Amino acid sequence: MWQVSGSHGSIAPQKAIPSMFSYLDAGFTTWDLADHYGPAEDFIGEFRRQLVAQRGIDALNNLQAFTKWVPRPGKMTKEIVAKNIAISLRRMDVDSLDLLQFHWWDYRDKNYLDALYFLGELQQEGKIKHLALTNFDTEHLKIILSAGIKIVSNQVQFSLIDRRPLVKMAQFCQEHNIYLLAYGTLAGGLLGAKYLGHPEPNAMSLNTASLRKYKNMIDAWGNWQLFQELLTVLKAIADSYHVTISNVAVRYVLEQKAVAGAIIGVRLGVAEHIAENARIFDFQLSPQDYQKIDHVLEKSRDLLQLIGDCGDEYRR
Repeated sequence: MWQVSGSHGSIAPQKAIPSMFSYLDAGFTTWDLADHYGPAEDFIGEFRRQLVAQRGIDALNNLQAFTKWVPRPGKMTKEIVAKNIAISLRRMDVDSLDLLQFHWWDYRDKNYLDALYFLGELQQEGKIKHLALTNFDTEHLKIILSAGIKIVSNQVQFSLIDRRPLVKMAQFCQEHNIYLLAYGTLAGGLLGAKYLGHPEPNAMSLNTASLRKYKNMIDAWGNWQLFQELLTVLKAIADSYHVTISNVAVRYVLEQKAVAGAIIGVRLGVAEHIAENARIFDFQLSPQDYQKIDHVLEKSRDLLQLIGDCGDEYRR
């Protein structure tokens, strides 16, 4: 639901909320959002109310909403943490958050451990069902676990372009029963048929925050020519399964160990790819597919050396 934050064009609530029913009915029952994604938490609250009004209270059993708390670094007290979580509870119209994903901007400020400790207390009080992280690197995930804080997942950027989680994070998570939630799997839409054979886009045509962000990631990873080579290989693989380039890109991430789910952005009430996205579950990549993909990827730059571990792009 980053797409409702305001940096991807306008989203009309009167169209967005009804469109959420289409996703739910197609089996897409989990939403990823954050306290700072504009009206995202409010959308969840309104959707829940409309769902109950139309289908009854039991309909909520099929719905999950994963939010984030992204505070400014500084002193953390139980009162500060509880007050912010209470805001999300109210906006989303829930008694307990399904999954609270915590982000921290500055590792030099060790108060993130206090924040997580108090979040753990709120979890024990029933305000949070599961406690998670977003954009933490492997080193600081280790520190958090060593402090006795139980984490179920870490949301990180993970795609065919950005495979940094495979270097250190995935193995560590497997060893400690932690799962990865992958975002950026379609590079803001760039990993799709629309850009195959497409000239390199200029700044004017990159008209959303996602397109600008992931075009920069492609530039760091390699160049537009190499990206076209990757899209060409993905198209050949996609054709063999009668699916799309985007399907193959998401399938690749879903098949990686430690990955529990891939997050795909939706422009509610503007565009839908429900039927296409459902086809992700209709096939599996073969060893030969991986060989073809890896043949291209091995020509790219090492993003771990260029950027650092997962989430380090936010703390440079």
